[in-house]
Formats: sequence, C-alpha cells, structure tokens
Amino acid sequence: MQDIQYSTVIAEDEDLIRSGLIRKIEQSRQSFSIVGEAAHGQEAWELVRRLQPQVLVTDIRMPVMDGLKLIEEVHKYYPHTAVIIASGYADFEYARQAMKFNVKHYLLKPVKLQDLTDVLDDVRAQLSKEPIIEVNDIEKTVQRIQQYLREHFHEEISLEQLSKQFSFSSAYLSKIFLKHVGEAPSKYIATLRINEAKRLLKQRKDLPVKAVGEQVGYADPFYFSRIFKQATGMTPREFQK
Repeated sequence: MQDIQYSTVIAEDEDLIRSGLIRKIEQSRQSFSIVGEAAHGQEAWELVRRLQPQVLVTDIRMPVMDGLKLIEEVHKYYPHTAVIIASGYADFEYARQAMKFNVKHYLLKPVKLQDLTDVLDDVRAQLSKEPIIEVNDIEKTVQRIQQYLREHFHEEISLEQLSKQFSFSSAYLSKIFLKHVGEAPSKYIATLRINEAKRLLKQRKDLPVKAVGEQVGYADPFYFSRIFKQATGMTPREFQK
C-alpha cells in the first residue's frame, strides 16, 4: 500500500533558505509532497487558496504579507491546514502570537534535519488521525450537520461543541463542511440566523428588534444590528418597516 502524501506549501523570502527547507523535507523521507513555494506571504496565500494544502511551512518576516497575517488568514479560512513556523530566534515573540491561531510547531533557523524530522513526525501523526470516510458517507454526515444546525442555530454553538457532537476534530469537520457546502459552519449559522430574523421582522412587526435578535441567537442587540446590516445593507428596524 502506497504511503499517503501530504501536500505542502513552503513560504520563505530567502531563496537559499527556501530551497534548503525543500531539500531537507525530501531528505527526511517523510510523506510530504511539496506542491508550491512562495517568496512572500501574499504569494503563499494565493497558493493556499488555490491548492488548499494539508501543510504550510512559513517564515514570519516576509515582504508584501508577513507570516503572522498569512497564518491568521489560513486559520480563518482553512483551519484544517497544519502550520509549521520556521523562523529566527528574534522572531520568537511573533511565533508566540501565532499560537492563538492554533500553530503548534516552531522550528528555529538554521533548521536542523533532525528537528525538522521530529516536527514532521508530529504533523503526520496529527493528520493521520483524521478519519477516512467514503465520499457518500461524508456527504450524509455533512447533511446531518446541516440539519443539526438548522434545528439549533438559535443556540450558542461553537466549532468545538459541534465537533464533539459529531465526534470529529474541529479541523476535519471544518474541512468537510467547507468542501461540500462551500462555506464555513460559522458562516452557515449566520446565514440561518439572518434569514430567520428577516422572516420574523416581516411577519411579527410587533416584536422589538432586541427580541428578534434573541430568538435567532444574538443576545447583544447592537451586535445583531451590525451583523444584520452587513448581510442586508439595512438595519433590522429599517427592514421591519
């Protein structure tokens, strides 16, 4: 049986360091396939959007878009992508900031082959834990998740709670939902809430805006108004008239 190859993008502005990282990954004889390389953060972000790699190895200090911004965007839109930081000692504070975006692996430059191999071992173990499900079963699972959200969107639902409900990791659930629905679970919930709010505002004109927000899952009326206007171009009160 052939080993699974994990698609990997490298983001590093120094050509020699970037080629050295690629060479070391190949020398490590791990199951990682380099599918793209970038000289700055914006180029890396475009590669991530197009290729949706399973792994991103990135520097912190890069032109156009720095590594922190890149990591933030990847975490927001592709939370299933495992991120490895490869940077200098002086950048450690930046790397610490990246931890809030679920970055668990940090390599100090110059990167040693053994350190890289150890990190790749951890990442491979992390990725291999994702369940293997047949396509038809995945589609049925996503449909079940959608049904659950349609029934519970008015409640406070976090990605972690949703993942526990369906016995998946947060990263894997986000991955299959985004792939089959076309948007993240949080966006799907927001759409359900706004649609229900629009229905209530038109059919129940006696309901105060605050009560409408509470019924669809927004306890804070100011936040509800802001989200509603972003989605419709109108405030709830304007829409209700």
